[in-house]
Amino acid sequence: MEIPMKTMLSILFAAALSLSSMPAHAVKWDLSTMTCRQFLESGEDNIAVVLTWMDGWYKGDEDNAIIDTEVFIENAKKFGAYCGKNPTVSVVTAADEILGK
Repeated sequence: MEIPMKTMLSILFAAALSLSSMPAHAVKWDLSTMTCRQFLESGEDNIAVVLTWMDGWYKGDEDNAIIDTEVFIENAKKFGAYCGKNPTVSVVTAADEILGK
């Protein structure tokens, strides 16, 4: 089932802008086994957390205290588009493809 691009971009955009507080209970995610479908269906808060983690992880040590919201949102859109077309691919594989680590 391919997620409509407009819906997916709306979810990703909202998630990227609403980086809300973490849930009260601890959660562990193995992003190497999480599929793009699971990611896209995980809810805005979880999407925001994963996108923020990926932004920092793939930047490495460069600009470690800077979040460029334009770049962040553009990368989130690219990531969402890739995941929408490849729902069975792992989140890490998708991130490697889009962010090129």
